[in-house]
Amino acid sequence: MAAALGIETAEFYKTYAHKVDGRWSLTEHQTADGYDCVFLDRTSAPGRALCSVYSARPAQCRTWPFWPENLTSKKVWDQVKRRTPCPGMDQGKMVPLEQIRVMKERH
Repeated sequence: MAAALGIETAEFYKTYAHKVDGRWSLTEHQTADGYDCVFLDRTSAPGRALCSVYSARPAQCRTWPFWPENLTSKKVWDQVKRRTPCPGMDQGKMVPLEQIRVMKERH
């Protein structure tokens, strides 16, 4: 991510991250939608959430909202969708589980 921003790694951590329980976490700021990553932009394109480092986003972001804890049931999925709005949730075509597993193993 630092390279995508054109800055040194140390500067990236100092400016955009902090430690939580001994692990690095991206800085967040409070918005009307809850807490958003410092790289998430909801203002320049109303109705959309754009990542300013999309091509370099971490695995945590690439895999959202398909985290195991969000996939336990339809009820949980719907709760996550209400609590953490993601415009792409329930959009597009359904991807079969086996195809998801194959894609996951490739990365």
